[in-house]
Amino acid sequence: MTQLALRRRPGKIQLGLKASQTPAQLMNRLQYRPQVFEFFTSEADFDSAAFAALKAAVLFVKENVTEQIVIHHPMSYHGVHLDQLLDPKREAEAYQFLHDSTAALLGLATELDVKVLVHGGYGSDSVPLINEYESLSVARDVVLERLDELVRQGSGHVMIENGVTASFMYGDPQLDERIIQHHYPLVCDLSHVFIALHGDMDLTMLALKRLAPLIQHYHLVDSMGQRHDSLPLGQGLIDWQRVLPVLNPRATMIYEVPDETDATCGNMLSSYHYLRALEVRSLEGSPIK
Repeated sequence: MTQLALRRRPGKIQLGLKASQTPAQLMNRLQYRPQVFEFFTSEADFDSAAFAALKAAVLFVKENVTEQIVIHHPMSYHGVHLDQLLDPKREAEAYQFLHDSTAALLGLATELDVKVLVHGGYGSDSVPLINEYESLSVARDVVLERLDELVRQGSGHVMIENGVTASFMYGDPQLDERIIQHHYPLVCDLSHVFIALHGDMDLTMLALKRLAPLIQHYHLVDSMGQRHDSLPLGQGLIDWQRVLPVLNPRATMIYEVPDETDATCGNMLSSYHYLRALEVRSLEGSPIK
């Protein structure tokens, strides 16, 4: 067991790491004995041999490191972001991949009793699709209808992540209320909330508090609030001292902060230490500087 694991103390903050199924990446992350592990997947993981290797990797992590495992659905197909608003008539091939890959992952998640993460929206790629609908409200209707079906199919194994697009973001009170009414199992990417709200920390806090009971998993990553910059915790404008008390203590979490190379996870580890230090000081009653 590493010194990192030995230094853990009671609290809500967990060490959560992310990697692909590539053995070198897995071994780099697993040496730190994460409490939560998230698999990044791409379209290349869905031929038969690669999918069998993914299943084997998930089993290895579950049997040897942690049972708290999330598999992140591919974010793109042929270089284009997938989105729940994809029209099967206009984007037939991409939509079919979205459908088939999600079904495959849900089958795997059900068999192994792990979670699958699917985005409810992404970003700028969604704007042309949204604009083809009669109104933003109608576009949201389409997203929520498709997410309802996805949650039904998942039977407790699927979670929905927020994007920065108006069709499925956190922080718009009307959309948040609809999400609450649907009682979706949520993933909260803190940077996505902050970016979608244009760096407004007060609005970000309102969204985090409002949706906390539904949040099952967090992506903890900092940002300057204007674009996807994926900064280590403490290097952006998110006020983590304010965030810490409102995190759902029953949720899992990872630090979605890449290094310059996928071979290492230094930024994830430093982000964990940053947040853990804040938590330790708060538990000890020390002033947080």
